[in-house]
Amino acid sequence: MYWIALALTLLVALLHLYFLVLEMFLWTRPLGLKTFRNSPEKAETTRVLAANQGLYNGFLAAGIVAGLVLAQPVLVTFSLVCVVVAGCYGAYSVSRRIFMIQAVPAILALVFRALA
Repeated sequence: MYWIALALTLLVALLHLYFLVLEMFLWTRPLGLKTFRNSPEKAETTRVLAANQGLYNGFLAAGIVAGLVLAQPVLVTFSLVCVVVAGCYGAYSVSRRIFMIQAVPAILALVFRALA
């Protein structure tokens, strides 16, 4: 159980690093446009907001990684719960797809961490 929990936790951190790159650096590029289903015009007008959101995703990843490196399970759990909350809000406010991509892996990581 420990290794599954660790793998899922690291997956969530890697996903959030990927979101950081997408939102901060690729938002107006073809991959960012396709991923977020944006037009070039909309992407350009929302570029600063997306970069801010990307930075927060990076903070979530940093919290998870710092918690793992420093052996602080409370920090890891807190960061994973924040990911779940963000994923639920994103599903409510933007697209249900966000729940599956963001919240479900974090929920699974929390469940397996509790069982480990």
